[in-house]
Amino acid sequence: MLQITRQSEYAVRTLLELAQIPFGRRMSAKIISEKQEISEVFLKKTIQQLDRAGLVATHRGKQGGVQLCVPADEITIADVIGAIEGEVAINPCLSEKNHCKNEEFCPVHQILERAQDALLAELKRETFADIVKGKVKVEE
Repeated sequence: MLQITRQSEYAVRTLLELAQIPFGRRMSAKIISEKQEISEVFLKKTIQQLDRAGLVATHRGKQGGVQLCVPADEITIADVIGAIEGEVAINPCLSEKNHCKNEEFCPVHQILERAQDALLAELKRETFADIVKGKVKVEE
């Protein structure tokens, strides 16, 4: 089954919380974990990965917490999944790390490539600012 990991889901939920506060403000991991009902221990590991990817910064101490390093209107779900999972490839033949020798003439490769392109386009379509403002485009 093709699905994002629980860690990616938690990362998205973390960014949703941070996108709702003014840029540059901090929120404690404890508050995020309580609001999103996520284990604080697991959440801290997720936040570390978001920090390494440059999406958030963490600060220790009394005035510590987590804050966005990039404005919410510049971050998409694709960015967050990429920060946690790495490259998104629905099949190894589509990975930048692999070169499929059948790529040029394989009809399955072309179908999977179109599917992956469509998936990534949707994940990049709205930013976290759009999501928290309710500006998600709903198709009918």
